[in-house]
Amino acid sequence: MKIKSDQFRETIERLHDEGYTYLVKITAVDWKDRLEALYFLRDLSTGKEETVRFDLPLKAPKVPTIIHLYMAADWYERELSEMFGIEILGRDAKRLLLEKWDGKDPPLRKAFEWSKPYQGMEPVKFAEKYNEPDKKGKKGASRQNVIKIDKPFM
Repeated sequence: MKIKSDQFRETIERLHDEGYTYLVKITAVDWKDRLEALYFLRDLSTGKEETVRFDLPLKAPKVPTIIHLYMAADWYERELSEMFGIEILGRDAKRLLLEKWDGKDPPLRKAFEWSKPYQGMEPVKFAEKYNEPDKKGKKGASRQNVIKIDKPFM
């Protein structure tokens, strides 16, 4: 269901009272002109699912915490805050999930630029001939099409 951002708290509390007591996940999407927050809920007694979605501005996006309704929201809200730059109102989460990024933009925003490798990792790059058949005649990604990363990820 698509709602306005100012209806979020009322909507999420109503859905919780109606039986949607399981938080599946929370995420966001950067559409370049706006952010969209998505909250996936499930009613475990009926198996019904509901997705609550609403738009947020790119500059200074804010949403209220729902941790008082869903304890699982803890990690998801921290991810929204750190990866998308969405301020979670009513939380005092100072501990980060990952290291601080040197860039000005959060890493899952379209405006984020890889200024330097994170912990020695370079972004995965594909060869120019990505769609050409591999040795077995199959098109698409294959080991020969992907540039090998020599450094371990962790």
